Amino acid sequence: MARERGVGRVGERVDAAPGHPASTDVGVTARARATGVGGAGARSPWPGRTDGGAAALSLAHDEHAIVRGLWRGIEVFRVLALAYAAWSLYERRGDVLHPTAAVAVLAVLAAWTVAQTVRPMRTVRAYTVELGLGCLAILATRLVDDADVITAGAKTLPSIWPSAAIAGFAVLRGWRGGVAAGCMVAAFSFIEVGQPTANTVTNSILGLLLGGCIGYCVDLARESHEALREAMRRDASRAERDRLARTVHDGVLQTLAYINRRAVDLGGEAVTLGAMAAEQERILRTLVGQDDLGEVDRAMTGATDLRATLRHVERPGVQLVSPAEPITLPRRVADEVAAAVEAALDNVRKHAGEEARAWVLLDDDGRTVSVTIRDSGTGLAEGRLEQAAGQGRLGVASSIRGRLDDLGGSARISSVPGHGTTVELRVPSGGR
Repeated sequence: MARERGVGRVGERVDAAPGHPASTDVGVTARARATGVGGAGARSPWPGRTDGGAAALSLAHDEHAIVRGLWRGIEVFRVLALAYAAWSLYERRGDVLHPTAAVAVLAVLAAWTVAQTVRPMRTVRAYTVELGLGCLAILATRLVDDADVITAGAKTLPSIWPSAAIAGFAVLRGWRGGVAAGCMVAAFSFIEVGQPTANTVTNSILGLLLGGCIGYCVDLARESHEALREAMRRDASRAERDRLARTVHDGVLQTLAYINRRAVDLGGEAVTLGAMAAEQERILRTLVGQDDLGEVDRAMTGATDLRATLRHVERPGVQLVSPAEPITLPRRVADEVAAAVEAALDNVRKHAGEEARAWVLLDDDGRTVSVTIRDSGTGLAEGRLEQAAGQGRLGVASSIRGRLDDLGGSARISSVPGHGTTVELRVPSGGR
């Protein structure tokens, strides 16, 4: 399997293991190219940083420097372990019952070693095959050696060659993978020897330690790199937010504040516009002025007080009546309820008559939040809503009932000709 190409030191390409691609610099690589990071004197994408920022960026690019070093070490170890197994077989060639079979087994291991050296396959499947070859080679010792020689503590045919598979699983799957591979090799070693010897026990313990220690180190390396990436992402986000904050503060925020002040002075329907501008100013100030990115998310998508969300509907002819305690709903739910209230008040303005007054009443009984819109208008003729829906006019059906249905709530409209109309909106207290 071809090795993927990653990014190592700034401006330099290095190999990365499949399954742990150089990605790991997603978003960072593009910024590095865009800002020209790399080489002496390169500017950091973070304001106020030069060489230090570039060094941190270099470290993020080089995500698995430790892991890549371990892979190369495993490849070298595999070759040396094969050479050691061949030398051990040559040293005791006079004691081997079936030297031809022993050479054939080592030839298979040599073919796999050459394949993994020329074209490394760093996958679970490949190392499962390698682990299987090593364990079968251990069992093959019983076919080529005399039972007394084995019991006396002679080396297995592959010697330490299976340890490369143990280390490979440790890199691929952390300490759990390394220990599992070590247990498998130990089990086959005990099966091969029949009666455990001191060498078998010692080698099995060393295999377990090898897999566990390497795997633990790899786990720590990956966790620490992930923490570094997250810290750098937050650092970059804060830098970008600071840059935008300067621009927004000098323009947008001042404009929204001015609209709010002028709307209050003008009165009338302008007050609604001013309230909307004030709310957007509050959200925008939170966005550009909050150091805690989680707080920014909560400001945009978290809970809000429905009383504040509906404050802008109050104007001459419309009175908002709300409890003293906050009525908290998810922002999306509160916005949808506010839109339904605005649609109901728009109907009052259009159909209830010029002298009609309206009242918006809020209530929360702990399970359900209700918003009641009452007007003193002329009311609706019987069957008026059904007739409007049949003619394709879906203002009430879509803007009011549709919204509440989507929220898991309900909308009930009642009217008596000559005595006004009542629209009752109900949603679960926790939203949906």
